[in-house]
Amino acid sequence: MRRSRGSTVPRRIVSLAPAATATLRELGVADRLVGVTSHCPRELAGVDADPAVLGGWLNPDLDRLDALDPDLVCTGDALQADVRDAIRDRGLAVHHADATTLDGVVEGFAELGRAVGRPDAGATLAADSRERLARLRDRAPATRPTVYCEEWAEPPMAAGNWVPEAVAAAGGRYPFVDPGERSRPVARAEVEAADPDHAVLHLCGRGTDVDPATITDRDWDVDPAVHVVDDALLNQPSPNLLDGIDRLADLFHEG
Repeated sequence: MRRSRGSTVPRRIVSLAPAATATLRELGVADRLVGVTSHCPRELAGVDADPAVLGGWLNPDLDRLDALDPDLVCTGDALQADVRDAIRDRGLAVHHADATTLDGVVEGFAELGRAVGRPDAGATLAADSRERLARLRDRAPATRPTVYCEEWAEPPMAAGNWVPEAVAAAGGRYPFVDPGERSRPVARAEVEAADPDHAVLHLCGRGTDVDPATITDRDWDVDPAVHVVDDALLNQPSPNLLDGIDRLADLFHEG
C-alpha cells in the first residue's frame, strides 16, 4: 500500500534520474527535493536546494531513501525498471518516465508537471518546447548534412532513442538508427558507407571530457567534422535536450 500524507500534491520528492531532476528544476519545484543521485548535482546548479545524495542512479541506497519518507520518487528509463519496482514494493509512490522518442520526451514534461501538482507549468513547458522545435526545424538547411552520433566508444555505439529526431530537427540526416530504437553497436563499414559530414561525440557520463581523437584516430575511412557535445544535452530526456538540439543546429550551420 502506498503511503499518504492526505494531500495529492507531493511536498517531499526524491529524484533518482538526472532527467527528472532537470525537469523538476524547470517546473519550479526543485526546492521540494529531499534526495537525488550522485549524477544529479549539476542539474541543481543555481538552485537553492540541498538534498541528500543517495548513490548512483542504478544502485541508490533504498534504505536511506525510505528513511527520507518521500511523497513521490521519480525514476526513468527501462534500465531503472528494477529500481522502480523495488521502491514500489516498499509502499512508495513512483513516477516513472520511459520516453524513447522526441515527442515522448516533450509529453513527459507535462506528465511530470501533473505528477507534482503543477499541471499548468508542465503544459507550458511542453508547449514552449514544441514551439522551439518548430523554429529549429524552420531553420534547417536546404541540403541536410549526414550526421553520425556516438553515445559510447568501446565498442562504438550509434545513438538511438530521440537522437535521430534531434538530428533531424537540427537539420541533419541520420541513417544509423531509426527514431525510438535503442542505441546499438555500429560497424566501421556502416559508417564509411554513410560518409558522415559530422560526427558528434556525446559519450555517456563523460560530459565534455572527450577527446575528438576518439574518432580521428580510428582506422575508419571517413573525414567528418568532429564535435564534442555534453552528454547531458543529448542523452538526457529533459529540457536540456532542447539546448542540445540548438547546439547541433549551430554546428550544422557552421559546417
